[in-house]
Formats: sequence, C-alpha cells, structure tokens
Amino acid sequence: MSGSWEQGYDHGSQSDGSYHSERFHPEPIYDAFVCYLTKQIMHDPVTLENGQTFEREAIEKWFKECRDSGRRLVCPRTMKELRSADLNPSIALRNAIEEWTARNDSVQLEKAQKSLNLGSAEGDAVQALEYIQCICINSRLNKHIMRYNTELLPMIIGMLKSSSRRVPCKALETLRILAEEGDYVKEIMAEGDNVRTIVKFLSNEQSKERKEAVSLLYELSKSEFLSEKIGSVNGAILILVGMSSSKSENVLTVETAEKTLRNLETHENNVLQMAENGRLQPLLTQILEGPSETKLSMASYLGELMLSNDVKDVVARSVGSSLISLMKSSNIKSREASLKALNQIACETSANILIESGILPPLVKDLFTVGANQLPMRLKEVAATILANIVNCEIDFDSIPVGPDHQTLVSEDIIHSLLHLISNTGPAIECKLIQVLVGLTNSPSTAASIVHAIRSSGATISLVQFIEAPQRDLRLASIKLLQNLSHHMDHELADALRGSVGQLGSLIKVATENIGITEEQAAAAELLAGLPERDLDLTRQMLDEGAFQQIISRVYQIRQGEARGIRFMTPYLVGLVRILARVTYILQEDPACINLCIQNNLAALFVDLLQFNGLGVVQMIAALALENLSQETKNLTRLPELPPPGFCASIFPCFSKQPVLMGLCRLHHGACSLKDTFCLVEGQAVENLVALLDHMDERVVEAALAAICTLLEDSPDVEQGVAILCEAEGIKPILDILLEKKNDNLLRRSVWAVERLLRIDNIAIQVSGDPNMGTALVNAFQHGDYRTRQVAEQALKHVDKIPNFSGIFPNKV
Repeated sequence: MSGSWEQGYDHGSQSDGSYHSERFHPEPIYDAFVCYLTKQIMHDPVTLENGQTFEREAIEKWFKECRDSGRRLVCPRTMKELRSADLNPSIALRNAIEEWTARNDSVQLEKAQKSLNLGSAEGDAVQALEYIQCICINSRLNKHIMRYNTELLPMIIGMLKSSSRRVPCKALETLRILAEEGDYVKEIMAEGDNVRTIVKFLSNEQSKERKEAVSLLYELSKSEFLSEKIGSVNGAILILVGMSSSKSENVLTVETAEKTLRNLETHENNVLQMAENGRLQPLLTQILEGPSETKLSMASYLGELMLSNDVKDVVARSVGSSLISLMKSSNIKSREASLKALNQIACETSANILIESGILPPLVKDLFTVGANQLPMRLKEVAATILANIVNCEIDFDSIPVGPDHQTLVSEDIIHSLLHLISNTGPAIECKLIQVLVGLTNSPSTAASIVHAIRSSGATISLVQFIEAPQRDLRLASIKLLQNLSHHMDHELADALRGSVGQLGSLIKVATENIGITEEQAAAAELLAGLPERDLDLTRQMLDEGAFQQIISRVYQIRQGEARGIRFMTPYLVGLVRILARVTYILQEDPACINLCIQNNLAALFVDLLQFNGLGVVQMIAALALENLSQETKNLTRLPELPPPGFCASIFPCFSKQPVLMGLCRLHHGACSLKDTFCLVEGQAVENLVALLDHMDERVVEAALAAICTLLEDSPDVEQGVAILCEAEGIKPILDILLEKKNDNLLRRSVWAVERLLRIDNIAIQVSGDPNMGTALVNAFQHGDYRTRQVAEQALKHVDKIPNFSGIFPNKV
C-alpha cells in the first residue's frame, strides 16, 4: 500500500492525537498493530490470559463496563470467559509499532518538507505543518528523529515570512509545540533575527497570530539566554506590557503575556525596560529584595524615570523607606542613587508618606553637614529640591522634629541655617532653598515663624536683592517668597525696595514687560500690590519709575484681549488693578497723582472694570478706587462765576434775577466730567455701582456702597444725590442691604445711607409703613457700634419711631 503523504494524511488524526487504520502508509499496517476495540494503532499494547492483545486504555474500559453491568469478564474478541483480569505489557509489540511508526513518519516527514517553501500552495504548507505537529505530539521517537533533522526547523521558521494569512500562524503554532519538547529547538530559535521575526507578530491585526506569537515567546522565555534576547528586541517589552494590561485582548493571550513578562524579569535590563514602559513592580521588588548592587542600580534608574503624581504615590508607599535607608549610607554612590530616586517620587501627594517614613531628619542633615561627610554641592541641590517638593503639602511642620534637639523645619536656628546656605551657594541651590521658604510661608501656621526668623537674622535686604537675579527660576522663587512675606512684613519690604538700589525698578520691569502673561509677572504684580497702599514715598517712586503708565497699558491690553497667557491672567490682572488703585489713596497729598488720573482717564477705566463679571476682586478694587476719586470731585469742580448785580438790582432787589447757567452738574453745581473731576454722575458710573449692590460677594457690595455714599454727603447736595440714585433705581437695593443684616461694615454703611435717604419726605413716608425696615433700624440702634447707633437714631426720627425733641429742648451753645 502506498500513496502520497497528502492523500494519506487524515485530518481527524490531528485533533484526536491518533492514527486511523485506514490511513495509507509507505509500509503496510500489520493487523497485529491495530487494536480490536479502537480500530487504531496501539500505543501501549497489553495481552490477556488467552493471548489476545488490546490497547491498555481500551481493555480497562471494557472490564469496567462489565463489572458495572454485573456481567462476567469475557474477552471482547472471543467472547469467552476470563478467569483473570491481569494485563501483561507486550513490550516487543510496542517496540515494533514504534519502529514501524518512526520509519513511516520519517518518510512522510521527508515528503512534508517538500511543501515547506514559500512557493508552495497555502493548503499544502498548512497540511505539512499540521502533520509535523501531529507526529511530534504522538511519538517520542519522532521527536528524536526531528532533533537530528537539521533542515526541518529552519524550514518551519522560514514559513513565518509567508505572505499567506494561515501559514505564518500555523508555523508559530508548530514552533511552539517543538519548543515545548527540548532546548535544542530554543538554541536554533536564538540564532539570527528569529526572535525579532516572532516579536513582529505581536502587533499583527489577527488576534490568532498574536495569540500564537505570545505563546511561542512564553516557551522561549523559559530559556535564560532567550529571555535576554527577547528583551533586546526593540519594542518587545513595550508590546508585551501593553498586552498584559489590555482590556480588549483575549483573556488567555493577556495571561500568557503576563507569564512571559515574569520570565523576562530575571534580567536586569528587561526590568529597566519594563519600568520605562510603566511596569514598575519588578524594579520596586528588586529595590526591596535584590542584592546590594542590584538595589543600587535600580534606585539609580528610578531616579531617571518620569513618573506621574499618582504613580509617585504608589512608589513612595512601596520603596520609600528602603530609599531613605539607602540615603543614610556612608557610601556616596548609594546616597546619590537614593537622593535622585527620592527626588523623582517626592511631590505633594507622596509627601505625607515620605515624612512618615522619616525622610526629613537625614535630608536636613545632608543639607547642613559640613566637613568629611558633607555631600557635594550638586547633591545638596537634589536634597534641597526634595525638601522644596515636600514642604508644598499641607502638613504641620512645626510639630515634626528634624534635628537632634527636637528642632523643626520652622525652628529659628534651622531657618537661619537655610538663610546662611542661600547666601553662600550658587544660583541653582539658592533657588531650591528659597522654594523651601516659599512652601513654608504658604501656610499661615508656619509663616509667622519664618517671618520672625528672617527679621531676627536681618535677611530681608539679602532676599530682596534676588529680584535682580539673571536666572528666571531664582528670580521667580524670590518674588513668590517676598509676596508671601508681604502679608506679614509689608512695611519692611517697602523700606527695602525704596531707595536708589534699583530693586523696585527691576520689580516693575518684570511686572509690566510686554510679553505673554507669565507666572513671574503675576507674582511680581501681586508683590507690588501687597505693599502698603498709603505709602506716599513708595507711590511717588513708582510714579518716577513710570510704573503706572505701563500698568495702564497692560490693563487695556487685557481688557481688549491682546495679552496672551490665560493661566496666570486672573492673579496678574488683580495685582495690576490693585497697584493702579494706590494712586487714588494719596490724591490730596500729591497733585501728580491727580494729573496722572486725569491724563489717563483713570476714572473711566475703573468704571469699565466694574463690569468685569466673574472677577469680583477686580470689581471691588475698582469700586474702592472710584470712592477715593469721588471724594476729590468737590475739590476739582469749577463753580461758575456769576456777574455782579446791576445798579437797579442793588437798590431794588426785586429787580434782581440770577441768570440760568446750562451744562452744570446737578450734584456739584459746577463744570464736571468723569475724566477731569472724577464725577460719578457722569459716564454711567452710578448705574454700574448700583448693579453691584446685589453681588454675591459682600466685599464687592460694601465697596460699591461706599462709592455710592459719596453722592449722599451733606455737601454739596443730599437731595440731588438721592434723586440721582432714585433715577438709577438704587434706593431699593440700599434698603435691602439693611434688611439682610450682613456684616458689621455693611450694616454701618447701609444705616448711614438709609438715614440720608430718609431725609427725603416721600421716601421716609414710604419706609415708615414697612415694619421690617423699622425693625432693622431698631436693631441697628440697639446693637450697632456707637456711631451706627447715633445714625440709626436719626433715621428712626425721620420715620417717627423716635420723637424729635430738638424743638422742645433747643441746642445749648
């Protein structure tokens, strides 16, 4: 019996792992080789007492069925009763079958090899690979034959380059089966670019090919040499890491990728690649459990990684304590590696973990130690950076000991040491140390201690000098520190900035530079805005420096949408407007400020800023500035000069009649304008201020009401002021403020304004009928401060809630 291997191969045999008796073979199948029960060639032939031979598994099943059914044990072939169920292995027959199978499969294998070339039809190549898989699975002897068939494996590997969709996948599957059986296959697979070729299938669109490729790589990764080889293929670990965490990949494929990565972890370079691609746990495990040299190299590599804040938190929890222990080593390489690693993971989210792990004492020690064990300056800079990152978190640093005598970070001697380092190191470490002070002064609980230490050390002048530093980072850090300090020592900073040294001019230059809005500009503007607003000398020096014209220009740029930099626009604009408003606080002391306001039409600018919706602080500052400007209106208003009366009018007063002058201000009775006299009646200022009386922010309401109250003063004309407010629909909002019982300042101002309104009879009549308003005035009369009670008493008299005894008891001279 003969025939081609293609015709003789039975596809069913591949799936059930057996050979059917009807299959063709180069050598005929002997009847003795075939089991009577299974009709298949036997693998483990056994003989009964009557000499009949069967497949062991089949005859054991037959005997079990006989016992289970209660029948007598009989030979399935002769159906005669058996006295014993003993099974005797037929070793000679088994050897004969194996030799016969090996000879036939060897011939068939040679024929299969002819189809293992890129020119073969797809079906032929697939059948050849399936046949090879089948003989590998079913015959240990054939595995031995294939081992010494030196041409076969390279031919299978060559099929990976087939343009067919089925052949490469079948070749990967075949190679995986071969690799499971011996290292000799893995040795051949390690040659040339075979591993690279397999890795490329991990990115294939076909999930079947990806599955077979990762399964093959898993088998190969069991070899230590191939594990290193796989890791050396560019992109291999990246793809495997992606597959191991995929939510869309086949579950079995994900598991196999994970197992492959675990095998690859035996090599240090692979661990580093995994860390670089987001799989950090192997690296962290090595830091925790590896030998000293490995710990050092892994810590060094961790110091080079870029990590997100959430990952930093995880890393700090895992290896923070180990890195801190390494930092305490006397070995400079260990200290450097640990410091750089801690620098990568120290941030606001991980600060608590590192502090609890005890990072602060050795860190402070490294910064301040001098002599034989001191760190090189480059590492002190790293230590300072770590400390700067840690102090930005919200922690009570005045309760955490960092020194041998229970000092804390905010202890006076520690701050003095920091200030000493700042004065005696280079720009890089100076910047980081100043950032430490910035972090500590961000918290009100520690800022007071820092301010006290700076004052006691006399370091204010030194810190101010950094404003002129050429390094942008250092300049920014110093400005932010001074900005924080200005809340506590504004007068000292103003004194330090004044004079001929030039820091004030440098600060103004930074704040007003015509560039996109930067963090540095915003910080500089906020620092200038935090200086005492009524410091006449400082304002005059700013006038001399030309600061206000530049600030006006920048504010207009922002209002017109010409300034770039949205991120820092809000603090920058708030700072600029506060600086600009300071000129309105010294109008009476310095005519130059009045000229500046008139020349630049500042009143109109502040009125415009009242409409800056969404930024209440700007609206509040603008309203306060308009209050100051409005207070000056009566001093600037030019009253008309009336002609002297004629001869007849002087003798006969009945003939005298004052001429009617047109174009005069209703309130100030003179020539007024928003630009030249800052008159709020002009330019819709009153309407815009009234609109702010129902603002959500009480500070804005208070500032707007303060500006409005300048229209209700005794001089020049209360009645006209009330009339103007009535036209602007401002009466009800003022009454509502009193009814809503807001803070003490608003109560005081609203009572004062309401008393002025009630001087008008029709308003007093209307209010007298409102019991809520009467209650509010009584409450102010009973519970307000001295001045508020006095004004409330007058208001109650206007609505007849308190009798007016002035006519009965005349005032005594």
